[in-house]
Amino acid sequence: MKTTTKSFLEAGVHLGHSPSHWHPKIVKHIYTEKSGVHVIDVVQTQICLNQVKQFLVQASKQNLNILFVGTKPQVSDAIAKAATKCNNFYINQRWLGGLLTNWKTLSRSVTTLARLESINSQGIVDKLPKKRRAIFTREYNRLAKYLKGVQTITSEPEVIVVVGQSEEQNAIDEAKCLNLRTVTILDTNSNPNIADLFIPASDDSSSGIPLILDELAEAVLAGQNS
Repeated sequence: MKTTTKSFLEAGVHLGHSPSHWHPKIVKHIYTEKSGVHVIDVVQTQICLNQVKQFLVQASKQNLNILFVGTKPQVSDAIAKAATKCNNFYINQRWLGGLLTNWKTLSRSVTTLARLESINSQGIVDKLPKKRRAIFTREYNRLAKYLKGVQTITSEPEVIVVVGQSEEQNAIDEAKCLNLRTVTILDTNSNPNIADLFIPASDDSSSGIPLILDELAEAVLAGQNS
């Protein structure tokens, strides 16, 4: 579904935070203040979205790994859906410290998850003693919860798409440390200066975030198919 300024307004993409919680560097993307909140300029949202889509098309043409990150409950499902749609990767539960900067550790954890899944699929777990079965299940569930979205990744991500700058600051810091490109959906309490590319929009909108992420996934697919 192609977004429009009307669809943004209907989905609440324009509803930012209260003026007491704003970041002054986002000011040029704020249209006005109304009913105690800053209203995001959805024309700017559309312009920035188009720029990000062009970038993702080119990144996808180069076969770059794209990691979608968003762990807030209201966006976690949309994160998984968008990444899956465009055959890429996601983290939507909790950012594990060192996920990018300590890649060898992540790779070992992903390998362990694959091994546990293989054991589970063969029915071996059911034959284990009760205590060992409980240990296996606990470890499998823990790894699957946090690493399901990256369990098929074979090399480091090169582009990070982030929803929720303040919540995902650790992911952004690790990406910056490795000089990875970041795309961030920025609410009015966020700093555009620490995003390589950004889309001004409410990062709390359970209706608006899926709209934007679907557009980004479509851009990635367009690059893959070109």
